[in-house]
Amino acid sequence: MKLNRRISGRIERPADKRQYVRRLFAGVAERYDLTNDVMSLGLHRRWKRRLLELADLRPGHRVLDLAAGTGDLAYGALDLADRKGVDIRVFAADLAPEMMRVGLARGDAGRGTAARAATPVSGWVGADALRLPFPDGVFDRVLIGYGLRNFADLDAGLAECFRCLRGGGRLVSLDFGHPRSAALRGAYFVYLNASTRIIGWAIHRDPESYVYIPESLRRFPGPREMAGRMEAAGFEGCGCDELMGGMMAINYGDRR
Repeated sequence: MKLNRRISGRIERPADKRQYVRRLFAGVAERYDLTNDVMSLGLHRRWKRRLLELADLRPGHRVLDLAAGTGDLAYGALDLADRKGVDIRVFAADLAPEMMRVGLARGDAGRGTAARAATPVSGWVGADALRLPFPDGVFDRVLIGYGLRNFADLDAGLAECFRCLRGGGRLVSLDFGHPRSAALRGAYFVYLNASTRIIGWAIHRDPESYVYIPESLRRFPGPREMAGRMEAAGFEGCGCDELMGGMMAINYGDRR
């Protein structure tokens, strides 16, 4: 389709993809959270809770929510830590300042997952995931929700995550998956192609807003291949938790 071909041309080169992603999320920031709820029927919250379980947050941890957007994982981690009586510090980093402004407003207003979190996010940092402004080995956990797929260079981004983790640290990432069943995979892409156009127009008056999702997913590794890419970046104990027949997946790996 013409729209898909146009988007494909914009994300083939790393520099073009970085610019495209930056502009895309600047444009959808104000209604990004609503769109997530509509597209997933609210299930993304359950998947993010599963990600936080796999993160195994512990007292004293320094946590980075990378490609944080409006801070769902940052606020979710703080909420979980508060309920368990665990003291952690959480930082959020994203390429789009517009997304982070919405996240800050959520925290100030006590909305969403921030409603129960008594501890604030320690810092919001504008950052390119390929050149993170953090020292080596400063974090215990790096959490990513629907972000790896947007990196201009996946392997370089994984290397940066590894660099920023200290020994014993863990990377946990949630993203769209690739169902193993060919029939389910075909139906899945038909659904994504149709639903992203409809939702993009209904919420943002722009059908291109979310057609990027299926187009970028076609270029994105499946969860088992992602585990191999993480191993190549130095992570150990890599694995994946496939959800909804593989339509969603959580990848994880440790720095020993």
